[in-house]
Amino acid sequence: MRKLFAVLFAFCFVSAFAQTPQKPTTSEIYHNLQKLNFLGTALYVAAHPDDENTRLISYLANDLNARTGYLSMTRGDGGQNLIGPEIRELLGVIRTQELIAARRTDGGEQMFTRANDFGYSKHPDETLEIWNKEEVLGDAVRAIRKFKPDVVINRFNHRTPGRTHGHHTTSAMLSVEAFDLVGDASKYSDTAAEFGIWQPKRLFLNTGSFFYKSREEFDKVKSELAMVETGSYYTDLGLSNGEIASLSRSMHKSQGFGSTGRRGSQMEYLEFLKGNPPSEVSNIFEGINTSWSRIEGGSAIGELLYPLEKNFDYKDPSSMLPTLMKAYQLIQGIADSHWKALKTAQIKQLILDCGGIFLEAVSVENSINPKAIFTVKTEAISRGNGTVILKELKDGRGSSLVVLNEPLNSNIRNNQEVTINSKAGTVLYSSPYWLNKKGSLGMYSAPKNMIGLPETPAPEQVTFELTIAGIAITYTKDVVYKFNDPVKGEVYRPMEILPEVTSSIPEKVLIFSTGESKQIPVVIRAGKENISGSVTLQHPQGWTVSPAQQVFNMSKKGQQETLYFTVQPPKDQSEGTIKPLIQIGDVFYDKELITIDYDHIPYQSVLLPSEAKVVRLNIEKKGQHIGYIDGAGDAIPESLKQIGYSVTTIAPNEISEQNLNQYDAIVIGIRAYNTVPELAFKQEILNTYVENGGNLVVQYNTAHRLVTKEFSPYAITLSRDRVTDESSEVTILTPNHDILNSPNKITTSDFNGWVQERGLYFPNEWAEEFTAVLGMNDKNYEQSNGSLLVSKHGKGHYIYTGLSFFRELPAGVPGAYRLFANLLSIEK
Repeated sequence: MRKLFAVLFAFCFVSAFAQTPQKPTTSEIYHNLQKLNFLGTALYVAAHPDDENTRLISYLANDLNARTGYLSMTRGDGGQNLIGPEIRELLGVIRTQELIAARRTDGGEQMFTRANDFGYSKHPDETLEIWNKEEVLGDAVRAIRKFKPDVVINRFNHRTPGRTHGHHTTSAMLSVEAFDLVGDASKYSDTAAEFGIWQPKRLFLNTGSFFYKSREEFDKVKSELAMVETGSYYTDLGLSNGEIASLSRSMHKSQGFGSTGRRGSQMEYLEFLKGNPPSEVSNIFEGINTSWSRIEGGSAIGELLYPLEKNFDYKDPSSMLPTLMKAYQLIQGIADSHWKALKTAQIKQLILDCGGIFLEAVSVENSINPKAIFTVKTEAISRGNGTVILKELKDGRGSSLVVLNEPLNSNIRNNQEVTINSKAGTVLYSSPYWLNKKGSLGMYSAPKNMIGLPETPAPEQVTFELTIAGIAITYTKDVVYKFNDPVKGEVYRPMEILPEVTSSIPEKVLIFSTGESKQIPVVIRAGKENISGSVTLQHPQGWTVSPAQQVFNMSKKGQQETLYFTVQPPKDQSEGTIKPLIQIGDVFYDKELITIDYDHIPYQSVLLPSEAKVVRLNIEKKGQHIGYIDGAGDAIPESLKQIGYSVTTIAPNEISEQNLNQYDAIVIGIRAYNTVPELAFKQEILNTYVENGGNLVVQYNTAHRLVTKEFSPYAITLSRDRVTDESSEVTILTPNHDILNSPNKITTSDFNGWVQERGLYFPNEWAEEFTAVLGMNDKNYEQSNGSLLVSKHGKGHYIYTGLSFFRELPAGVPGAYRLFANLLSIEK
């Protein structure tokens, strides 16, 4: 996978990756002590990664010092990827990690429901036809009961269905409904039994002028809203809240949301919706006890910890260890299990940081197999002035690894090497848990104990049993893997449990445009040393594969071997799936290992079913040489090559009249007129190409941030019109038009089996020189005729299309291939 440029964190008290150990400064330790002494919680709710208001989240977490969470209904699977080729499930993995990175930056915590981002939705009714409302609502109830927020804040307005993305409004509607259910033990009784019932104090809408028709309308109601100043400057961190928020926002790199830091006053507005309204409109937690006296036995803890905050020792934080350990002991006596667990975790980390205590468990291998025996190297060091004894090391199941009872002398490392037996009977691999079982179009499947978790927990841990200031305390650390990169230096990665062998077919869609057979490579990867077995290729009825079986033998872990199978398609049009199946003894393996490696998120290993779609396609085409001008990124060139076209990528500086004349057609990638500045100066050349007899196919753009409005020889006005129902009826407006008849006869059956959507950002006005070819609409919406516009210009044709070919061709949709071939072939 391609790697993104390195990101420098100014906000250094958070680590770049979950595996990288925190190494806070004394100012950051003080900031965390402030958080320990605040007993209030807020939950922000929206629909997707990047929907959250990072200014408000950072304000809650860093100005008020509240425990702050973001509940995202989805993982953003239906978005687009501006940094690489991953889409759908793999994009959801990237955007999940971007959200986690954002929360590490702004100080919040991340959680999800099982809802799948299936793509744009126009209305909550449509959204809830695809999402399982009871399950998503139950997940929201679970999140609130588990997180126990005093305050819930919605990003979107639940009262305006149809005005924005259906997922947006639905997230707010479900939040409002959950607010009324969480205090009733008879509703979703399983989570009531597990976490107890809970009733947040109040519910807000994070509003602003963008929710109103005009600034004037907003100004009329502004005085009725709670106004929160979120532009604070944090002297202990050296950053303003706006700068932290921008760093957090910039984590959403796959969506192109890089943000410039802002300093100075910034107001956020909150509309009270439900619960007990605050008497002080700017005090979100007004009337809520956020001190240690909130919990039984807490006052005595506060008497120890508040003076530490007031008289914080910046020069020697380890001097506070005896008091912190006394407070730790008192916290263990708290009867309220929720606050006990939360504050125990916070003070334990603070004790490590104040004592300069570093604990780490590193596997010598980056991955192991289930039930494997592996080696871990541990490090323990105390760099403060406290008295610390390392008593024992245990594995994640509590079994003793080594008994030590050794003091950690100041700044002297204690290194151990231990052998761990991986969890007996474990078959769960280190892959995103929500992808382990196939879900539905609208919902992911998840084990009950993992619902809501942002990522799969680490598979192995080591527990360090210590005595600090004479008091016993334990720390459990995830086993990680690290290595030295010649450029980056120390690099951390997850230590993973992976299968003994995996397989993959590099091309995920294989188009057979003729009856000829193809040699299909199957790549076998060894997940352990000295492994051998056999491979068969399962295939649809009517297709043939030879040989029936092949064998492999690999001696080294990580080694790959490519086997070739000859696949013969049937004579008639057909589609199905081919799947490699590996047999080793009596065990079968059918997973593909996909790695995602970008510098701004942790290295990810994803296991998905190993398969490829095969399509026997009855298709004709004219012309051969296609020029492709890249836009925001799609797989159209690779798809066109599958049906026999020769495709050449044309760089913007290569767009010249002489160069273009060699091509039978030119295709411009999605959002090129939004992302390629040079096109503002190259349009006349493209128009001349058409005049001279070329075919120019322009795929969708958005009206926002066009590099030029003159992207066509004739006037076109782009809109936000789209058809999100991929199975919606299509009307053929011009049945005799050449583009629907040559070289392939296009009928409404060619629009069967489309995925995610029909198309997006259709023009709603166009010059009379254009012919509208297709009409389509979502339920309860007027028909849009702007999905495919064709104009004759000189000797050639200019074609503008908002149809989602960039989704359909990589998905192997036969009718989309046939229609696209007609676009390229018109009057050739």
